[in-house]
Amino acid sequence: MTANTYVQQYAPVPTALDALPQPPVGFTGREDDLAYILGVLDPDRSGQGPAVAVLSGGGGVGKTTLAYAAGHAAQRSGWFTGVLLVDLHGYDPQPAQAEEALEALLRSLGVPHEHLPPPGAGRDVLYRSQLNARQDKGQRLLVVADNASAIAQVQPLMPPGHHGMLVTSRQRLTGLGRMRTVNRLQPEDAIALLEAALKNNDPDDPRVEQDPEAAQRLVSACDYLPLALQITAALLAQDPGQPLSERADALGGAEGVLDGLDDGDRSLRTTFDQSLERLTPQEQDLFRLLALNPGPDISTPAAAVLADQPQPATERLLARLAASHLIERTPAARDRWQMHDLLRAYAQKQTAAVMDRGRTPRRRYDQARDRLTHHYIQHAQAANTHLDPTGSPVSARFTDRDQALAWFDAERENLMATAHTTPQAALDLSFALGSYLRWRQRLQDHVVVRALALDACTKLNDTRNRATVWNNLGGALQELRRFDDALHALETALALYQQTGDTNGEASAWNNLGNTLKALRRFDDALHAHQTARNLHQQTGDTNGEASAWNNLGGVLKELRRFDDTLHAVETARDLYQQTGDTNGEASAWNSLGIALKDLRRFDDALHAHQTARDLHQQTGDTNGEASAWNNLGGALKDLRRFDDALHAHQTARDLHQQTGNTHGEAIAWNNLGTAYRGLGRFDEAVVAGKQAAAMLAAARDWFRTGEAWGEVATTLTAAGADTAQVREAWEQSAQAYTQAGAGEEADASREHATHTETVEAQLPTDAVRPEEEVASESG
Repeated sequence: MTANTYVQQYAPVPTALDALPQPPVGFTGREDDLAYILGVLDPDRSGQGPAVAVLSGGGGVGKTTLAYAAGHAAQRSGWFTGVLLVDLHGYDPQPAQAEEALEALLRSLGVPHEHLPPPGAGRDVLYRSQLNARQDKGQRLLVVADNASAIAQVQPLMPPGHHGMLVTSRQRLTGLGRMRTVNRLQPEDAIALLEAALKNNDPDDPRVEQDPEAAQRLVSACDYLPLALQITAALLAQDPGQPLSERADALGGAEGVLDGLDDGDRSLRTTFDQSLERLTPQEQDLFRLLALNPGPDISTPAAAVLADQPQPATERLLARLAASHLIERTPAARDRWQMHDLLRAYAQKQTAAVMDRGRTPRRRYDQARDRLTHHYIQHAQAANTHLDPTGSPVSARFTDRDQALAWFDAERENLMATAHTTPQAALDLSFALGSYLRWRQRLQDHVVVRALALDACTKLNDTRNRATVWNNLGGALQELRRFDDALHALETALALYQQTGDTNGEASAWNNLGNTLKALRRFDDALHAHQTARNLHQQTGDTNGEASAWNNLGGVLKELRRFDDTLHAVETARDLYQQTGDTNGEASAWNSLGIALKDLRRFDDALHAHQTARDLHQQTGDTNGEASAWNNLGGALKDLRRFDDALHAHQTARDLHQQTGNTHGEAIAWNNLGTAYRGLGRFDEAVVAGKQAAAMLAAARDWFRTGEAWGEVATTLTAAGADTAQVREAWEQSAQAYTQAGAGEEADASREHATHTETVEAQLPTDAVRPEEEVASESG
């Protein structure tokens, strides 16, 4: 009697051969999955083995619904004469055993209770015999084994002959049949599911169509998980007046996303609890520890540090968590792991609950977090040594610069998140990340981490690093083109360095200050700043710093049209960089030298200089520097009237700047593309390129170059014989931009052109103000 009661509770007898429920309303977005499953179940398939498909995926992802939909589609195709359904309750406290599942299936096949063999080998023999007899009569059945948690539950249920089977599980049950992972929905499919579920309750429910932005926020909060969306739809149906935005706010607010995904009948937390309880204690512990990682994913070595276990043992545990669909490998790298957002929220709740149990578990988890933070900081510091000038000592932790950059690229989000965790972490990572973030043109991140370091100095009462932190923040703000803020930061740094007598730091601040003053077009002040930096670096014997000051000094002398002095300055910078073995600095100096030679109309020498700069930047892997060299190389080619070659050079520069995310450099490349097109007589393309440049430069708030770009557009329109009104409009746009930049003389010149448009003659590309020049000022 006990056994019979157990069967009724955990393996209820389905309606014989017609047991498949209809999928819930809103089933959508599974076309590829359905096509795959039907390909397995198709009786005309060839060479694919048994018609068995195993659908695996995390709790709530919609595996059962997909199995139902696939079963109905297969029946509509006439492939099956009936369906047997058994729920194995694999994640209940007492999962159904294979013997009970066999009893349920035999009953559905019409075997009377009194003819059922006792538990043991006889039941699976009778089950196969029954299916073979059906096959002999021309019948083909589909067995759906739902919610399995172990191969042992399913193996005895495998149908013989030409019958088919669908298995759903939160585990990857290998060896049963063709496997298919069921993933979360795409955003548009998630919205469609939500809308269909709401309209099923009320066909006139307008909330999704009335507020599509809130619908997007809501499905995102549900992490595109079908169960979460169905629960949310049920809660919204219970409260027809609740706006979607209010529900989305509730899921992201104090209520907490897991608390908000419970409609009384279904609970996402309960679903996750069931999956967690199936894990071993070690697996559960690692799952909770992973929630301590501040970023979106984690590497196997970092997880091993977190768990304080050898890497091979940790990797085995991670693989088992992935097989349970509680984590997943990141698509781009096999040694990295991630959780989707709802599981992360669940893991964090689990971690907090364990830490609340007492001092011992809290200390253990705090120590794990500290180990991970130390791991990130140590590796960042080691990787940073490979980005320092050539010849500086490097860490053996990374074999070369490429490996160090690859590690930084993989861990950037984790490192930025770690910088937000403690003041000391912020300070340490600010110093370790600066060169990398500049290298990869992650300028917003650069400002953020520098600002965090400044806040950390205040919290730690760290007066020793305060000046350097201000100096670094100023450099980062300058790169983001926030020049007024950069000026304040650098003047603060300069004053602090002078107070403490740090001559080398003072020289660095003067150098950075000169770059900012140059950007603000205060050229005389910038000249004084760079001269002071040069003299102080000479005084302290910092040859590399002196080289940087000479290079930047050359850029200011050029603006003052002191071209011979410019040439001397950048040649000195190049020679000093060669002395110190700083290949990347040397490349920058060659780039500056090419521009100086162009101003002296030594075009062949300029071409050689830019080619050398390009080759050296390629050698060091500095893609952004290489792009700048290509851009200036294009300018030299235009001076030599080699417009086809110039076009290729500027296109290469544009593409490389796009690759690095340097939108300002890309904008300059677009402007130069316009002048190259004009030189080739391709005026329409020139105008498009010039307007693209102007729009991007305006978005970057570089008003002076915006004025230049519009001037190039006006010149091209004139050369093309365009309508006078179009030409005048372009010159007026140029004047407005120059006015915004505070460049009154240039603004007046553009207005003069606009006033006398009819008499303006087209200018050759070589007469452009300076569109081809792109010099990356160096930070001290």
